[in-house]
Amino acid sequence: MALVVQKYGGTSVGDAERIRAVASHVAKTRAAGNEVVVVVSAMGKFTDDLIKLADQVSPTRPPRELDMLLTAGERISMALVSMALADQGVQSASFTGSQAGIITDTDHTRAKILEMRPERIREAIDAGMVPVVAGFQGVSTDHDITTLGRGGSDVTAVALAAALGADVCEIYTDVTGVYTADPRVVPKAHQLDKISFDEMMEMAATGGRVLMLRSVEFARRHGVPLHVRSSFTWEPGTWIVEEDPTMEEAVVTAITDDTSEAKITVGGVPDKPGIAAKLFRALANEGINVDMIVQNTGANGLTDISFTVALTDLESATDVCEKVKSVIGAASVATDNNIGRVSIVGAGMKSSAGVTALMFETLSNNGINIEMISTSSIRISCVLRADKVGDAVRFLHTAFGLDAN
Repeated sequence: MALVVQKYGGTSVGDAERIRAVASHVAKTRAAGNEVVVVVSAMGKFTDDLIKLADQVSPTRPPRELDMLLTAGERISMALVSMALADQGVQSASFTGSQAGIITDTDHTRAKILEMRPERIREAIDAGMVPVVAGFQGVSTDHDITTLGRGGSDVTAVALAAALGADVCEIYTDVTGVYTADPRVVPKAHQLDKISFDEMMEMAATGGRVLMLRSVEFARRHGVPLHVRSSFTWEPGTWIVEEDPTMEEAVVTAITDDTSEAKITVGGVPDKPGIAAKLFRALANEGINVDMIVQNTGANGLTDISFTVALTDLESATDVCEKVKSVIGAASVATDNNIGRVSIVGAGMKSSAGVTALMFETLSNNGINIEMISTSSIRISCVLRADKVGDAVRFLHTAFGLDAN
């Protein structure tokens, strides 16, 4: 008997018909001899609607109260799914994040899981029930309700799978699996049968919108196999597992794109030790995550530092830079919100020469200028003009032989 954790996203439980379909699939999985734990997101765009309502009521939006508000969406879903399971003759019980034993830090709206205490979930399983857990939420060490940030239901599912020793964590969404590129951008993209944790982490970090990065990191750390599937077709999807060294890896597995970031350039910075440290410490103290960083070659004792941040952090990051400008002796602060990032990802890049050259040649031959570059052992990312991103992804997808037949 296998223990399966199934997570259903917002589109999967978007209305009464979808919820009944989910309950039917859970019942079939259980009838096949499996123990099942279900994790649910809020229905459709319910979370977005709650955020809009909060904005209408108060621009202040105290984080503690926002967390309390937003967790209502998942609570509604868990109760409705449990009701639908009862209609299928399946005994179930719904649990909030706190009831499921998900203990987090005190950072409201983006809490991190500190500890899992899933005793009540295990008791329900042992009693022959299907626990239905509200995703995206937990309870802090201060006993306050917290949320795990966008995509947090994925983290909930993986954390439960790890704590319970599940055989697999199935992530059900509105796509059939992980693709070589966003099919909306590249019509010739095709679905991958299997991908390594490392590759999936790079994809999630650079614009892949199927899984939240934290959930993949959690799964890799605890050795939880992931299976991304569609709740509309129920067909097998993409497995995310440990890299198999016996298999021949593709040089490039996928191309990702992201236009959710902006660039900040702090100009005329003294080219001496400690300056960058002061700048990025000030940003870190405000909870601003910095992605790509480029420091130009110094001239006349001065240099420029450019870096990217999420568009949602642009205003606060700019304020921090303006405040620290005089402290570090910088001359200017400039922003650019018309950028995008394109990345190539592939475990095979570690042992293949010429990947970088082909990427740069492809972009150059198609008149696309590169503004910033960042690399890891299995990824190369380039910052471009935002309006060139779609073309860049399609050209690279073809150049690296990823187009479907």
